[in-house]
Amino acid sequence: MTAEGKKLRIEEPEDYAVGVPGVAVAMRYAMAEMGPVRSARTLLTLNQTTGFDCPSCAWGDPAAGHRKMAEFCENGAKAVAWEATRKRVDRAFFAKHSVEELNQQSDYWLESNGRLTEPMYLAPGATHYAPISWDEAYKKIASKLTSLSDPDRAVFYTSGRASNEAAFAYQLLARRLGTNNMPDCSNMCHESSGAALTETIGIGKGTVTLEDISDHADLIVIVGQNPGTNHPRMLSGLEEAKQRGAKIVAVNPLPEAGLMRFKNPQKPKGVVGGGTKLADRFLQVRLNGDLALFAGVNKELLEREENGQSVLDKGFIEEFSAGFDEAAAAWRALDWAEIETHSGLSRAEIAAFADDVVASKAVTVCWAMGLTQHKNAVPTIREVMNFLLLRGNIGRPGAGPCPVRGHSNVQGDRTMGIWEKMPEEFLDALHKEFSFAPPREHGWDAVNSIRAMREGKVDVFLGLGGNFASATPDTGATWDGLRKCELTAHISTKLNRSHLVHGTEALILPCLGRTERDPNGFVTVEDSMSVVHGSHGKLAPGSPHQRGETDIICRLGLAMFGEDIGWGEMAADYSVVRDHIAAVVPGFSDFNARVAEPGGFTLPRPPHDTREFATASKRANFSINPVTSVVAPEGHLLLQTLRSHDQFNTTVYGLNDRYRGVHHGRRVVLVSEADLSSLGFADGDIVDLVSVWADGERRAPEFRIVKYPTPPGSAAAYFPEANVLVPLDSVADVSNTPASKSVVIRLERQK
Repeated sequence: MTAEGKKLRIEEPEDYAVGVPGVAVAMRYAMAEMGPVRSARTLLTLNQTTGFDCPSCAWGDPAAGHRKMAEFCENGAKAVAWEATRKRVDRAFFAKHSVEELNQQSDYWLESNGRLTEPMYLAPGATHYAPISWDEAYKKIASKLTSLSDPDRAVFYTSGRASNEAAFAYQLLARRLGTNNMPDCSNMCHESSGAALTETIGIGKGTVTLEDISDHADLIVIVGQNPGTNHPRMLSGLEEAKQRGAKIVAVNPLPEAGLMRFKNPQKPKGVVGGGTKLADRFLQVRLNGDLALFAGVNKELLEREENGQSVLDKGFIEEFSAGFDEAAAAWRALDWAEIETHSGLSRAEIAAFADDVVASKAVTVCWAMGLTQHKNAVPTIREVMNFLLLRGNIGRPGAGPCPVRGHSNVQGDRTMGIWEKMPEEFLDALHKEFSFAPPREHGWDAVNSIRAMREGKVDVFLGLGGNFASATPDTGATWDGLRKCELTAHISTKLNRSHLVHGTEALILPCLGRTERDPNGFVTVEDSMSVVHGSHGKLAPGSPHQRGETDIICRLGLAMFGEDIGWGEMAADYSVVRDHIAAVVPGFSDFNARVAEPGGFTLPRPPHDTREFATASKRANFSINPVTSVVAPEGHLLLQTLRSHDQFNTTVYGLNDRYRGVHHGRRVVLVSEADLSSLGFADGDIVDLVSVWADGERRAPEFRIVKYPTPPGSAAAYFPEANVLVPLDSVADVSNTPASKSVVIRLERQK
């Protein structure tokens, strides 16, 4: 057993989120990383109108004038402390540790060493990274990119933490080179949401506001999401909704503490009282059973209408929608026994949910990765949209879809053009503004980029933030692909796995974080509610050699193309970048003036604002989505990968998941008591997880079984440790998103 496994301790899961323990953990982590003075300077300006945007999740902020003094959550405090740490990874660190040695360490250990301080270069055949000047680093990358036999032999990856300015400059750099190969973290998370929403309502993002949820929704349905860990500030909005009488329905395979009870540490009731019960109903759907659930409730609503009840919004359906008759015929043909089998829920449970719906004038549906990372993710989200359209739950207060983004600016990155298949209108505007012809052929997304690298079709991989080597599926295939590149280069704040799984030569370019002042100007972000606002770093840079992301990208453009489209001017003054954005991106006119207003501005959302739908039919589209689900064969389980409470995406802050009762370790697999009995295992057994796919098996060794209240037939384990099990070719239809929530595995005893 590993050293981690020997320390592992399992307790009963918590039945509430936050409270005094949440505050204590956050402050202890902040003090250890930043110290008292630095902690106060950062946390008290976090998410304030004149401060900086949290580098963690993309949950929206209250309106200017309505924000608390402590406008952050436990994981937001951890994210800030992780970035604003006093620890440094300098040239002495790299001289001491070889790449081979570093690659033996855990992701947690790598990032815990602190901030990168200066550009580093790994020469062909070298064992250690060594310092390099910025000018030399730019020259190496520029020379390699501009000498490619084909621009499509380069891949430009983007993390959702990049600002709007950095994202716009980055897509400009790639397209100026001549490629649309722009994989990003959206490809691995909410691509399914964008595909389904664009098809059904003509906009690839959510339509609701914070006020819709806290002030107007009668019913909030939270599906495949764990806000207590992934978006903790959402709990405050849910609490406000509950206090005015709204109902909450939680749909999830796992019971999550953050949807049971919330102890708000900023209220007496949350400190000394019992807190606020959140979910009025918990529907423990079987893993990948959400499509069947929503098809079932839609069938139930239709049957009630046809039995004489006034249930559907006929006025909305007739005036604003298309395809209702065809969808209704498909629902009538559904078999209830089939719905129950696929969903794991009884007809009575679905009918009770329908009662909640009928009693509610305004319904909001929130969802996250639990819906988007399945083979049938796009049909599932289309069925959710059917559910909303049946009762006209779009375009009125408190109603609509709310896909909750994970990264703090992942939605903004897409708005800025980080997509391998941006529409012609965007490319036309880019051409008009910069007088060059951007490429029109669609590029590679994340999965196709890995395939291309593995096949030797990529010479240069450039990463803007993130940790591609750990975030992606099929770890073996991803690492093999990265190692076949001639050059890998990463714009990063901290050391991570992607710096160690490298091409023939590699570069690390240290950038400023959100917490730090950039001499070239402030930056902006867009949250999950389409609000664009400024982010003003407050700390001095951690090193004189760190540079802003936008600065780095524009100076690389200058090294590649000279001053052809004003790279130097954009690098020196980010307001110039915003002027270009205003000319290219719809909704950003007069950008510099509007973002100067406290709280920023909200982008147009026609379905919400005017019930206008930019679809082919010019209406909101109903759709037919045959009920399917992934079922593991006998002797196997269906695995979902998920986060612990002590991590944000691939960034691991610590080795605890206190809400689920897991302490001092991460190599655990959550399995139901029924499955343990039928498969012949026991709580505490050490097993290998072996995934089964058409091209063979993949193995993740030494996981401790934890008996947990999961639905029979399902299991759960943390990523990135379990990403090795996700086959590269197991993807969602339409969106090509890795199906990380439905991996067929077996448990194999340690030999």
